[in-house]
Amino acid sequence: MRIQKKHGMARSVLAAAGLCLVTSAPAGTKPELGIVGAICPVVYPLDESSGERGVHYTFYGNAFFIDEGGYLLTAAHVLSDFHDGGQPHILVRRPEAPPRVLKVEVAAADTLHDIAILRALPNPFAGKYAVAFLPLANEKPVPGTAVLETALRPSRLNDPHSFDAPRVERSLAGVLGYTTTTLEQGQPEAELFLFDHEVERGQSGAPVLAEGTEAVLGIVEGQWLRGISLVKRPSAGKPVSNLGAAIPIRYALPLLEANHIRWHAIDPASKSRE
Repeated sequence: MRIQKKHGMARSVLAAAGLCLVTSAPAGTKPELGIVGAICPVVYPLDESSGERGVHYTFYGNAFFIDEGGYLLTAAHVLSDFHDGGQPHILVRRPEAPPRVLKVEVAAADTLHDIAILRALPNPFAGKYAVAFLPLANEKPVPGTAVLETALRPSRLNDPHSFDAPRVERSLAGVLGYTTTTLEQGQPEAELFLFDHEVERGQSGAPVLAEGTEAVLGIVEGQWLRGISLVKRPSAGKPVSNLGAAIPIRYALPLLEANHIRWHAIDPASKSRE
């Protein structure tokens, strides 16, 4: 494999199959929450009840909300350790209260492109939670596009508990180019885009956003482990030592369409979020 999957572990679709896609949507129903309100750590609780620091859990990666229906996207490999019957959960923020652990179900998955759709149970947008959603960009970012990788990881990575506020990690980067690799044994090769910033343990499944619109361009797949011919940053021209790899978000749109799940989008021609 060319990707080290780290965990704690271009179609235009407007109204097909009864799907409702909203163009020029803001990034979330509660804009004051920003990007962070849409991102949730994917976890497995180790305790049946809460202690002084909340519920002890194992951390696997990130997922992010795409609409107010409680649906999220993540990299499918983030869920690989749950195949033996474990129940995945997410940590969801609450106003003026510690995060709470909620169950999620796997609504659909695309193993070729390593994408999974999750649904939070119950829907936190219907309750008293500090949540938002991110719009998706139906476009292929060109080399040189400025992107923002944002992820949440436990403040105590080796001993995480739900009452500990997750650490917010933001990294500005630039798209370097595209490559192909096999993301699942026995599947055809899939395309990834590479960006000039290292991916840390537990950032898989996090969104990679366009810097201007804050629309999601990709899902963090992992750290790229093989050299490529592109060795300089698009902007500063500085050497690149570690590269991240992301799944283009446009591959998620047919999966959402097939499962009649709505999402929000920003017009790719827009230069700022409306």
